Amino acid sequence: MELTGSENLANRTCWIFDMDGTLTLGIHDFEAIRQTLELPIGSPILESLRQLPPEIAATKQKQLREIEFDIARQSTAQPGAKSLLERLLAQEKQIAILTRNGKDIAHETLHACGLIDFFDPTLVLSRDCHAPKPEPDGILALLDTWGTPPTEAVMVGDYKFDLMAGQRAGTATIYIDTSGEFIWSDYADYGVKSLRTVINWLG
Repeated sequence: MELTGSENLANRTCWIFDMDGTLTLGIHDFEAIRQTLELPIGSPILESLRQLPPEIAATKQKQLREIEFDIARQSTAQPGAKSLLERLLAQEKQIAILTRNGKDIAHETLHACGLIDFFDPTLVLSRDCHAPKPEPDGILALLDTWGTPPTEAVMVGDYKFDLMAGQRAGTATIYIDTSGEFIWSDYADYGVKSLRTVINWLG
């Protein structure tokens, strides 16, 4: 069921976005990636890799980076992404990215989908910078950089780890699910099928 409502999100000054599947169209086949890496079905990839012996994990992490770079080069922007980022910047909001991807892969993705110029490179945070989502470390670091309380911030994502990280940090959470199924709605304050809905909320 779709969640609706906009509270006073237009007044929130700091907006943090997941990248893949949120600002970009979701093209990752995570089960295929797990199969290639010989990881358990349905398991979180990064967490599964951390449980392996170091030498095996290093080999699989190299494989993962090759897969991720290939996907990054094929990335396209989510409908409404450019307009939303333009609106936020026009309203002098702070914007950033928090991704479970590697930092160089994140920049490759943003370049491929034409969103690279919207972001200060130092505000594109990745698993190379902080403990990955659902840990809130990256969000808290951004809030510290901006000198902003979590009540002034929004976390936007398409997966439960994005929303859980926002909840743990104390921000508002917006769940984008283009399918309209909203299976992780328990972790979200608001749900949208399109980023264009968020543009409408901003006025």
